Amino acid sequence: MPNPTAAMLVIGDEILSGRTRDANMYHLAGELTKAGIDLEEVRVVSDDQDRIVAAVRALSDTYDHVFTSGGIGPTHDDITADAIGIAFDAKVDVREDARSLLAAHYAQTGRELNEARLRMARIPDGATLINNPVSVAPGFSLGNVHVMAGVPSVFTAMVASVLPTMTGGQPLLSRTLQMMRGEGDLAAPLAAMAEAHPDLSFGSYPFQKDGVYGSNIVVRGTDDAQLTKVIAELAKILDVEGV
Repeated sequence: MPNPTAAMLVIGDEILSGRTRDANMYHLAGELTKAGIDLEEVRVVSDDQDRIVAAVRALSDTYDHVFTSGGIGPTHDDITADAIGIAFDAKVDVREDARSLLAAHYAQTGRELNEARLRMARIPDGATLINNPVSVAPGFSLGNVHVMAGVPSVFTAMVASVLPTMTGGQPLLSRTLQMMRGEGDLAAPLAAMAEAHPDLSFGSYPFQKDGVYGSNIVVRGTDDAQLTKVIAELAKILDVEGV
């Protein structure tokens, strides 16, 4: 049975402008790989409601899970909750359980739960809250879409909260074969090997070291013994030592 599939939607003008470097995709990809959920697409959209709605609908219809990051804070450009509500035709308003979490947190820290901060308690009807042990303001899941903060530490904590609720498949494993020759020398045998093993993923990643071209061949799959065998076959075909 194939692994469940997933997509990620990164939301924010700051990502597209280059002002902020996204770290959340890297983290999510690693965690999903360990859980046996295949991340198959990542999109980045601006803080534009129509674009977010369109992307959420398209990804939700295509994949088993969709993870979003960004746009659930207290400022005017945090519009993800509203966009998710439109995408699922769900009313969005301050919800009492989310408000209570924020009220207790700000009372403890001696800060006011003002109108701006209360925006973080606006949750679409029918959604389930995602725990946020870092800064309390929750994310939420609606349908197969899991809505999380863009701050990396909070995103990481929310992923840890929601992943145990999902049924995964077989973790994706990988093996790497390094050769100090360019990709032109390995393209034909690598293509033949990929054709012979359609259940595996083959990738070639070139590099340059001390003026010499090299390539890392990465083979991915779920069967450890098969990967070991295929890497050994490749090493023999390409005359690479040390495998």
